[in-house]
Order: sequence, then structure tokens, then C-alpha cells
Amino acid sequence: MRRLHLKDHRAEQRLFARRAALAAALAVLAIGTVAARLVQLQVLEHQRYSTLSRENRVRLVPLPPPRGLIFDRNGTPVAENRPAYRLEVVPEEVPDLDAMLERLGRVVTLRPIDVERFRALAARKPRFEAIPLRLRLSEAEAARFAVHRHEFPGVDIAVRPARHYPAGPLLAHVLGYVARIDADDLESLDPVEYRGTSHVGKLGIERAYEPLLHGRVGMQQVEVNAQGRPLRVLERARPRPGRNLWLTIDLRLQRAAQEALGEASGAVVALDPRTGEVLALVSAPSYDPNLFVNGIDPAAYRALAHDPDRPLFNRALRGRYPPGSTIKPFMALAGLEAGVIAPGTTRYCPGWFVLPNDERRYRDWKRAGHGVTDMYKAIAESCDVYFYDLAVRLGIDRIHGFLARFGFGAGTGLDVVEEARGLLPSREWKRRARGQPWFPGETVITGIGQGYLLATPMELAAATATLAARGVRVRPHLARAAADPGGPPEPLRFAPEPPVRLAEPRHWEAVVRAMVRTVHGRDGTARGIADAPYRIAGKTGTAQVFGLAEDEEYDPETLAERLRDHALFIAFAPADDPRIAVAVVVENGGSGGAVAAPVARRVMDAWLLRGGGAARGTAP
Repeated sequence: MRRLHLKDHRAEQRLFARRAALAAALAVLAIGTVAARLVQLQVLEHQRYSTLSRENRVRLVPLPPPRGLIFDRNGTPVAENRPAYRLEVVPEEVPDLDAMLERLGRVVTLRPIDVERFRALAARKPRFEAIPLRLRLSEAEAARFAVHRHEFPGVDIAVRPARHYPAGPLLAHVLGYVARIDADDLESLDPVEYRGTSHVGKLGIERAYEPLLHGRVGMQQVEVNAQGRPLRVLERARPRPGRNLWLTIDLRLQRAAQEALGEASGAVVALDPRTGEVLALVSAPSYDPNLFVNGIDPAAYRALAHDPDRPLFNRALRGRYPPGSTIKPFMALAGLEAGVIAPGTTRYCPGWFVLPNDERRYRDWKRAGHGVTDMYKAIAESCDVYFYDLAVRLGIDRIHGFLARFGFGAGTGLDVVEEARGLLPSREWKRRARGQPWFPGETVITGIGQGYLLATPMELAAATATLAARGVRVRPHLARAAADPGGPPEPLRFAPEPPVRLAEPRHWEAVVRAMVRTVHGRDGTARGIADAPYRIAGKTGTAQVFGLAEDEEYDPETLAERLRDHALFIAFAPADDPRIAVAVVVENGGSGGAVAAPVARRVMDAWLLRGGGAARGTAP
């Protein structure tokens, strides 16, 4: 009989050993996996996860830098940062926002645009953060709210710096303004440097020198809780304030130029011909740049934008006008340099000019004519016929080449981005722009600054300064010096322009002599300002707003004001040692001698009789 074994110890031992080995291997594998993961987390990726953990606990808060101040050449502040009362709301502390806004509107003025901006910000930001509701309260509104402060939990007044322009409209077209950063600005601004900054320069000096005025952003490390609420400041790197800027503008001269224009629309540009410094730049009418700093009311903006007098338009830099007879001194120089005329060359003026084989008469402003006329008389009395003939002798190609040397049609390189270029026509330009050939009659009227020829007041002033300096060209500029807060001002440098060199330097004096005769001569077209205690070299101009038929008379009394001729005047003084060059345009003013010349005289008086420009300007 076989024995029956109920238990095989050896088999069980082998089975147990296999299972134990497998369990041990799995345990070792699991421990190794955990260890490897710990090594990865604690050693290999320690920096990454440490940073993530720190960012959950520590937040970087940008500290916007104070914007640099702007001064005129004498140190008078023209753009400053004033404390402004800002109404702020912490939403989580307000039980009913709608009811609060309704009640608050009875205490201070809340525009629909303010409420819309507040609601948009409240939808994006944490409820415990203060959100601005009104960016700038008047002192009366701030005092009124303070009386009712206890009625509005979660609403308070914070004092923040805000840009302010003390001169208001007087310097609007020079300074421009800062305004809130918009979507277009975000595409061009450095997102790091502008973290925490709410405003940026939009026009004028504020825009052109934005990198200098803005400064460098600072940072502070703030410990926050799980909800993002700040607990304490861990570390702080202070912002670097923007640099201060001194302008070439003389505020008193700027005011004198504006007052000289009066209620007229137009522009005045005054330069120092020795340095290129812009002493005054007026475009009238103007506007108050303070309206734009914290967001202009839509109704107020529409009123400015649709005003027929166009106060937002910078006439001094962007207005393009036919230069009229102010181009004649430059035409005379071109004729002298080309050998087409000499100062004593005469031409008989019967009151009209005709081209060979053409019956059309190009009329002189003086219907009876000027009789026998040389270059001096032609400039002083502004004889059109003399310059009709000179233009035909020169031809459009030589006219274009010579005037281009003075910067006509090319802009001046002024240190703001708004400057437009005039138009200096040529055969190539007309073929390219209009697909037509150049006609002889167009050359005729170019000789008296009409037709396609256009110039900005800044171009006219720069060309006049070159004439005053006898060919030395300096680049016009509005900024004079810059400095860190509390530091010494450092002069800004601007590259000179290529000079205008004449084969015969004596031609400069011949043309200047004719311009002096324009003012101080018995029959000069600007003799009305001849009583100045200094010698003035000038040239009047009248630019047509619309064309006249050959036999049509110009009668300003029968025309609407906006159809009357523009009045122009260019001048520099003293004639033998120029310290100021001026260009004036009075829109629809009529006569350059009667209207524009007195404006220039008042500007020159304000500068020269106060001792302005006695020496070359130096940085403050």
C-alpha cells in the first residue's frame, strides 16, 4: 500500500522563495522609483520647483518711476507732476456696488466713461485690490467727499502724481501730452519697463523724448497668501526717475508770439540762426493738453475734432502753405549763382508777363507795373514780373536743385515726429505723382512761390535762418539739455546740416541788402515796421487760397474769410549780426506787409529789446 503525502514542504519553500524574491524585487523597484523621483525633484529640478513654490508665495510688484520734468530755457516748469486726488474703490468691502455708485454720483461727478472703465477693471482684478473710479478730483470734490466718507465703506481718496501742464494751450503744440497707454502703445512699448506705468507720451516733446523722460521701472517682492493678498514686503528695488529736460523755448517769447497773432489762425516760428534753437513755436488756435491726461470726455473731444478752426492741427509743423513772395530772395540767389542775373540787371515790368508764343498774361500784383526794375527793387517791392522772367530763365530743374539745398520739400529734421515735409516740385515729381509732363506756365508761377510749391512754417524759418547765417545750416531743435534729478544739466548735441556754399559769397550780402530795403526802403512792402531800433532784413508774401482767371480781379471784401489770401513774412535781425530768424503765416490774413510783418516785429522786439540772444545759448 502506497503512502499518501498531504504536504510537500520543499515545494512550498521553493514557491515561497520565488514569491519572496518577486516581492523583494518589486519593493526594490518601487523604492528605486521613489528614490529616483525624489532625486529628480530635490536635486535635478530643485531650482524649478523652488521657484514655482516661491512664486506662489512671493509676487513681484512693479514700481513705476516718476516721470521727468520739463522746463523752458530759463528753468520755468512747463510739464510737472502734481499730486492728484484719485477716488478708489475696494469691491470686496462694498456690499452693493450699483447702489454705491448711484449714491456716490450725488456727491461727486461720475461720468459714464468713468463708470465703464471702473466696471471693466473690476471684472479683471481681484476684489481686494483698490480700483480707480475717478482719476482726478478737484479740491472741492475731494473736500465734499471727505464730509461723506463714513457713508461709503470701501471707497477712499488716494493721492497719486499726475502730469500737469501749467502753460496750458500756450505750449500744447510743442509739448504734446501724455495719456493712458492703449492697445497700440502696448505693441511698441517694452512690457518689462512699462509694468505698472499707466501713461505714455502721445505727441510732441513728450513722445519724442519718452525713453529719456520715463525712467526705469523698480520692483518689490511681496509675500502673499493663498488668495493673493499682500502680507509683507520682502525686498525692494527703487525705480530710477526719468531725466529732466530743458527746452530751447523761451516761455515769455512764446507768449509774446501768441499774443501777436491775436485771434487769427496761423503759425509763428522763431529760431536762433547761430544754434538752431527754436525760441518760439506757436500754432493758433490751440487746445488745453491737460484735458487728455486722464482721458478726455468724448463730447469735449468731438468739439475739438470738429472745430472748423482745427485747434488740434499743428500748423507750425504740419501746415503746408504756398510760400508766395517769401521765396523770392532764394530765387534771386539762384539767379545770381547761375549767372542768369546780376544785382543791377534790369527788367521792365508793365504789370504783366507773357511766355513766348503764348497769349496768356501772368499779372503782377501791381496792376500798373513797377517800370524798370533791378534785383534790389524786385525784392523790396515784390515785383512778380521780374521773378516770372527769372524763373523761366532758370528753368524748373535749376530751381528745384537750388531750393533743395535750403531744405525746401525735405523737412528740417526737427526732434519731434510730427513734422511734415513741404513740396518742392520737379519734372520727375509731376510725372510720378500725376502722370503728366511739366508745363512752362508752371515754372512761371513757381517763381513767385505759387503752383505746386508748398512749405511748412518750420521749413520757411529754417531756410531764413540759413540765409541769415550766410549759408551755415543748423538743425532746428526743441530740446536743449537733460539731467538726472538733482544732477547737472548736460547739453544735447545735434548734427549740423550741409552748408549752402555759393561760388560768389558776395551774393549773400546783395540779397540781404535787398531784404533790408524791403523793410527800411521808402517803397518796401514791409515799411510799416521800419521804425524798429535795429535793422531788419525781411520779405513779405501773399499766398492765394484759390486760383483766379486771367481777367478776374481779387476783391477780399466780396470773399468769405476762409477764401482770402494767406499773409506771410520772413525776417531776421539785426541784419548784420542776426540773433533771431522768424517765419509768420496768418491764415486768410491778406497782406503780408500789413498783417504778418507786425506779428514778426513784435516777436523780434520781445527777444532783442530784452537782450535775448546776446550770446550763444548754453545749457542751463
